[in-house]
Amino acid sequence: MPATPAPAPTTPTAAPSAATATAPAIALDADADADLTAAPQPWRSVPHPVLVLSPSGLVRALNDAAVPLFPELRTGAPCGDGLAGWLVDAHRRFTDTLRPDDDDPVRGPIGDRSFEARPSRAENGDVVWWLVDDTARRSAEDALRAERARTAFLAQASTELLASLNVDRCMEVTARLAAQHLADAAVVVTPPSGRRLALSFCGPGRQVVRDNVAADPALVPGLVEALQGFPPVPSRWIDPAAVPDWVRPSALEDIGSVAVTPLPGHGVAAGALILMRRSDHAAFSESEETFARLFAARAGAAMSAARLYAEQSAITRTLMRELLPPPLQQVSGVELAGGYRASNDTDRVGGDFYDVHAGAGPDEESLIVLGDVCGKGLEAAVQTGKIRNTLHALLPLATDHQRVLRLLNGALLDSDHTRFATLVLASVVKRGGTVRLRVTSAGHPAPLVVPGVDELQRAVRHQVSSMNVRVCWSHSAAAGSYGAAAATRRRKALSRVRMRAEARAGPVSRSACLALAQPPARLCWAAWTRASWVR
Repeated sequence: MPATPAPAPTTPTAAPSAATATAPAIALDADADADLTAAPQPWRSVPHPVLVLSPSGLVRALNDAAVPLFPELRTGAPCGDGLAGWLVDAHRRFTDTLRPDDDDPVRGPIGDRSFEARPSRAENGDVVWWLVDDTARRSAEDALRAERARTAFLAQASTELLASLNVDRCMEVTARLAAQHLADAAVVVTPPSGRRLALSFCGPGRQVVRDNVAADPALVPGLVEALQGFPPVPSRWIDPAAVPDWVRPSALEDIGSVAVTPLPGHGVAAGALILMRRSDHAAFSESEETFARLFAARAGAAMSAARLYAEQSAITRTLMRELLPPPLQQVSGVELAGGYRASNDTDRVGGDFYDVHAGAGPDEESLIVLGDVCGKGLEAAVQTGKIRNTLHALLPLATDHQRVLRLLNGALLDSDHTRFATLVLASVVKRGGTVRLRVTSAGHPAPLVVPGVDELQRAVRHQVSSMNVRVCWSHSAAAGSYGAAAATRRRKALSRVRMRAEARAGPVSRSACLALAQPPARLCWAAWTRASWVR
């Protein structure tokens, strides 16, 4: 039986390779040196977005966290097709062969969030970009930066506002700072005086303009309440179209938002602050309105302090005016000259004083008073005022010096003051060609009689030592006519006598001096105060 030929051997078919049986997990760059799928990559499990880019800018891979962030990116496509521009520029700078790798982080926005990206080199030369969402951190940094700027502004505002105690100056500073830091324009309004309002405007040009208008504050929504110190109404409740023209600065054409806040003072409101922004600017936010109230509290305190100081200064000036010595002039044909110097440069009045009470007629005696109260400053000036007022009430008894002094002493003993005073009274009258002077000293240094005023440098001064003396002056024909030249010489001589009397008193803490002479001057009487117990 013939043998059956054996079947031909069948050639086995090769199994498909893994490369042809399974699609690669990622797309590869044509010039890649290694397959990224050959080994597991640690960046795939990172919770932050990660991108792998080739040096030429092709997308090699991205992890799961990066897919929703860059939905338009495709592996193998240029990164510029769906990547943020700032990140594309950073990759180009990092892979630039002309300069070394710059691995400093870069930051930029992606959508409505902010990211920080850091590059690193892979073994095959690709660049792995690690992205971290820093939106919260950037927001916190921006808030901190803004808060530091606001704190610095409030410190600057406090310094400038407290640098002056002038109300108008405080209003100008408030308007200028508010227009510079809080709004496009600001108006400071003080409480109404009658039917008028004092205003300080500051617009975009930063030029402050003051005005005083007859207007109704009720025309501005929320202004009446702010001037009364009530909390401000929200700016969203104020219609910019309802703002009257007397509030609107001329340089601000279109108003988009308005905020009115009170300027709180010491017990009562110092005024109100009106802030305005253009329509092309953002409206006032809640935090901005809160910050405006913080600024307004400082401005209101400064304005209130300045107004209180102005009121006290006006009261002080009125009282000081009554305590200052009177202006001197010729009385009953007798020339008078005086000088007054307080103990401190800052004081206007003290314990020294003089007064001149002219007689009712040409034949009546004029009373001259010069004295000194123990002490200095305002307390001594109060006692001085009481003495002067009491002496003024005792003028009908001025012919009897002793009685006047006894009554004055009794009035002082009945008061609560323990300060003592010295006094000298002089009654002077000119009858015909003779001047009669009666001098009474009450514990006061005796006056000087200086004969021959024209020869003052060689004159011999005589001390009047008695308690009550009478001095009579009579001029001779040898004195010459009373002309302009004689009058000039008389005034100069009288001034020299006053200065010599001050020099005679010696260095004192304060002094008042009086000198009188009969024209044409042949004799002069001088008296002064000194406080030797006060050094």
